[in-house]
Amino acid sequence: MVGGTGGDSDERPPDERERLGAFILHLRSRGILDPAVLSAIETTPRRLFVPAVAQGHALEDRPIGIECGQTISAPSIVALMLELAKISPDDRVLDVGTGSGYAAAVTAKLAAQVYSVDRYKTLVDIARDRFAALRLRNIVAECRDGFEGWPEQAPFDRILVSAAAPEIPAALIKQLRPGGILVAPIGPPGEVQELIRLVAGGPGEPPNVEKLADVRFVPLIRGRAGNL
Repeated sequence: MVGGTGGDSDERPPDERERLGAFILHLRSRGILDPAVLSAIETTPRRLFVPAVAQGHALEDRPIGIECGQTISAPSIVALMLELAKISPDDRVLDVGTGSGYAAAVTAKLAAQVYSVDRYKTLVDIARDRFAALRLRNIVAECRDGFEGWPEQAPFDRILVSAAAPEIPAALIKQLRPGGILVAPIGPPGEVQELIRLVAGGPGEPPNVEKLADVRFVPLIRGRAGNL
């Protein structure tokens, strides 16, 4: 059962509710049709995850710069990855690339438990405060190397990676349950990458990998940041 209550759509002023309604219609026009994903987006206030100077752009479908030189992904990309992952209410999900915490917060509305990792301790600390403010009790975040995942909490039903690696990290594949799904951008930094969905095979069986869309993400960098 999902542990967070989250969301403040009923507390928004009328003009913001109108903008939110238009925003959800925009996501539908982009092909996001899963009602659970749309509800999770609608009830997760993106404005709480962007810098103060960008508050007016929170309901725009575009990435926004955040601390540590990172970005919060466009909501349509977050929603697309969640649709591709096909998350069930009992799933345990690994979120690689905490960033602002927005994707993890949306995921927490769909899954039983979310484990989120980022190489920047600054981002993890800020995200934890946001999760607490939204009373999302089913997210645990730690500063870790995203290439290595979180082996102590494996296996996972789903893994979502919000930064691009040249190839799928082997450690993450090993942390998937048989039949588990990994969604990640794969490709060189600074260029167009491919969003892939990997479905883990059973013992001795190779995974099935689909290439689904062209995307651009910040690079997944090995290790943990020393000063941030």
